[in-house]
Amino acid sequence: MHHYQLTYLEIIIRLVAAIIMGGAIGFEREYKSRPAGMRTHILVCVGAALLALIQEQITAQTVDFAQSQPKLMRILTADRTRIIAQVVSGIGFLGAGTIIMTKQTVKGLTTAASVWAVAAVGIALGSGLYVIAFTGFIAIMIALAVISYLVPLPRIRRLQVEIEHGEETVAYIQSFLKERQVLIENLDLKITRETIESERKYLIMLTLTVPKDVDEDKLVIELSDNKDILLLCQ
Repeated sequence: MHHYQLTYLEIIIRLVAAIIMGGAIGFEREYKSRPAGMRTHILVCVGAALLALIQEQITAQTVDFAQSQPKLMRILTADRTRIIAQVVSGIGFLGAGTIIMTKQTVKGLTTAASVWAVAAVGIALGSGLYVIAFTGFIAIMIALAVISYLVPLPRIRRLQVEIEHGEETVAYIQSFLKERQVLIENLDLKITRETIESERKYLIMLTLTVPKDVDEDKLVIELSDNKDILLLCQ
C-alpha cells in the first residue's frame, strides 16, 4: 500500500521557496516605498503555501484511509481545490487595504495586484508545482521591475496649481508644458475669493501625460519660478 503523506523535507523546501520568492517580490515593492513590503509578501506567500500544504495533506489522508478501507472508497471524496479557492478570493481584502484613493489619483493598485499574484505563487509552491511557481515568480518580477524600463510608457499625473492672475498665467503654464512635450489631457478651473473685496484666486487641476524622460520634480520647481503661481501640488 502506497502512502501519499508529504515528507518533512518536502514541506520545508516548499515553505523556504515561498519565503525566498515572496521576499524577492516584496523587496522590489519595499525598495520603491510601496504600501506592502517584504514582510507582507512573505507572509502572504507562506500563508498561501501553508493552506495548499494542508489541502495536500487532507487529500493524502483521505487516499490513505480509502486504501485501508476499500468498502468506504466510493463514499470518500477529497476536493483538492476547496481551500485554494478560498485563498484566491480571500486575499482580495488585503490587496484592497493597499489601495489609497484621493481626488487627484489612485495609488497602490500595482501592489494590490502583486499581493494577489504572490498568493498564487504560494499556492503553486504548496501544491508542489515548482515549474509553475518559478515561471510565475519570474513573470511577476519582470512585470514589476523590468517592463517599465523596456517599454517607456508616458505617465499620467495630476497637478494642482493656484494662481493669482488668470489668462496670462494659464497661457504661460500651457506653453511651458508644451515646450517639454507634456500633454494636457484635462484642465479644471475653479475661482475662489477669501472675501468680497479680495482679488480672485484661480485653482487649476491639470491632468497631464508626462513623457518617461521628463523629471517631474524638476518640472514643478521650474514652473514655481513664475511669481504669479502661488501653490503647486503633485
